[in-house]
Amino acid sequence: MTLLLTGADGQVGREIQRLALQDEQPIVALNRGGLDITDTGAVRQVVQETQPALIVNAAAYTAVDKAEEEPALALRVNRDGAANLAQAAGEAGIPLIHLSTDYVFDGTSPRPYLETDPVAPIGVYGHSKWEGEEAVRKRLHHHLIIRVSWVFGVHGNNFVKTMLRLAREREALKVVADQRGGPTYAGHIAALILNLYGRVIEKGATGWGTYHFCGSPVTSWHAFAEAIVRTGRQKGLLDRSVAVHPITTADYPTRARRPANSALDCRKVDAYFGIHPKAWQTGLDEMLERLAKEAA
Repeated sequence: MTLLLTGADGQVGREIQRLALQDEQPIVALNRGGLDITDTGAVRQVVQETQPALIVNAAAYTAVDKAEEEPALALRVNRDGAANLAQAAGEAGIPLIHLSTDYVFDGTSPRPYLETDPVAPIGVYGHSKWEGEEAVRKRLHHHLIIRVSWVFGVHGNNFVKTMLRLAREREALKVVADQRGGPTYAGHIAALILNLYGRVIEKGATGWGTYHFCGSPVTSWHAFAEAIVRTGRQKGLLDRSVAVHPITTADYPTRARRPANSALDCRKVDAYFGIHPKAWQTGLDEMLERLAKEAA
């Protein structure tokens, strides 16, 4: 029973492939060169040729700031690409797991966001991902939309790697302390997806719809950066201490606004599937241990 994966070169895509190989799970993993999800005909052809049991869409336009300058491209990938995959899945009679984001919310809630909370994206990226969610819902009943936040992992560019690089270059770091969320390890997201795949294929799924999944506990970028520096030293990736000073969002302006609160309430995925979100520190430990072994 083959799994068809898009976005194979991304943070989550690479981890899905790694875990699928460990589990001897047949997988067809395609990057943008292998499949342009904005090409309706190409998507339909790949689905017909591979005849997968399920599609996982981990492909996305994720350049949050650049999306403000390229709204058409962000929408083409995040909305139209998702629509093409959902349409092809519906025609083939197979389910789709689609990754989305905390950026569909405006960040003003005083508590972690529930799946039922009203969306209000404050930037092009968030808007394009919300449009993608809606495209999936309108075209395919048998879908699981998984919203994640603050993704980090061994592959690709992410906050953890940026902090490690800056900590090697600078005597001190300044990091935003008034934005909060749940850092989420790509390996944990991949494990969730393969768990859901097994449930869908082997047992038949109930509870189609939207779910939140992120690391715990809720923290700030500043506190996350402190943990990165501390754990980096423990793993031998940093050879000295680096002070991490808190600043405000106003002190670090970006082209695209970020939600002040990106925390996601994950009780639903636990209630329906018995899947407990993991501690982000566990994911950070694993990521940095893997990086240390690669550097050795």
